[in-house]
Amino acid sequence: MRHDDEPVFIRSRWGTSRYTYNPRNPVGLALIIITLLFAGVMMILMANRAGPFAPTPAKEPWNPPAYEHSWQPTFPTSTPQGAP
Repeated sequence: MRHDDEPVFIRSRWGTSRYTYNPRNPVGLALIIITLLFAGVMMILMANRAGPFAPTPAKEPWNPPAYEHSWQPTFPTSTPQGAP
């Protein structure tokens, strides 16, 4: 049996505009195996929430930076300066 005459893609039996891999062609068979392995690995990664499906790490809440100046701010007082 000659595999060189077989196309990589063949028309699907389910529709007129759909194509599928041809398992009679070595390239088509390799594409079927690669597709199944890729889908299996992605399903395992999704089930384990690993790789690109890993949740983002929780961020710590924002805290303002520590007061680093040596001077103290002066605030206006409500009492006049000369009052007892």
